[in-house]
Amino acid sequence: MATKDEAPVDNRDTLEILESEGKEYEKDAEIDRILKAFRLDAYAVLALKPGVPESDIKKVYRSKSLLIHPDKTKNPLAPDAFDRLKKAQTELMDEKHRATLDEAIADARMLTLREMKLTVDSPEIKTPEFDKKWAEKTKMVLIDNEQRRRRQLKAQMQEEGREQRKQDEELEARKRKRQHEEDWEATRDVRINSWRQFQKAKSGAGDDKKKKKKLKPIG
Repeated sequence: MATKDEAPVDNRDTLEILESEGKEYEKDAEIDRILKAFRLDAYAVLALKPGVPESDIKKVYRSKSLLIHPDKTKNPLAPDAFDRLKKAQTELMDEKHRATLDEAIADARMLTLREMKLTVDSPEIKTPEFDKKWAEKTKMVLIDNEQRRRRQLKAQMQEEGREQRKQDEELEARKRKRQHEEDWEATRDVRINSWRQFQKAKSGAGDDKKKKKKLKPIG
């Protein structure tokens, strides 16, 4: 039976266990949220609203990265969630990427307003229903933009491939021409000697003909 002096120790142990379990639950919940977030939307991965200042991005990233760091949780999915969190933070800190993302989200909002036949002054834009439809439209716009980007990249790679093949063919043609010139130069002495021998033989044959012409018939 526990004494009065032992009771507080047991209570502290119980509280520590509960606190530890609570932190692990919080970590697991955040990891699950990150992995389920739409990865093309860096704001969604970091659970931020568009238009937040960089200071908020840094602050939220630091807080969440410390919470789910693979070294501080046994959750096997922590490394993947941590990588996605880091990628989202990097994208939002990149001015060009963030501007492109903001533009896509703005386009999605405009399309949502149009489809719901609302204006910027309509009270419905402050409802959960509008936010849900806006989020769905944002996904569609971002997916469409990503597919377009990949098609452009593929076309660019194909064009670069054709250009590279053209350059390779031109380089190979120059190599063949240079090799031909080198081979031609290497056989120069042989060709000259052959020509001289031919001329000499031709000259000798001509002398023999002249000698034959000078011979007078006997009798």
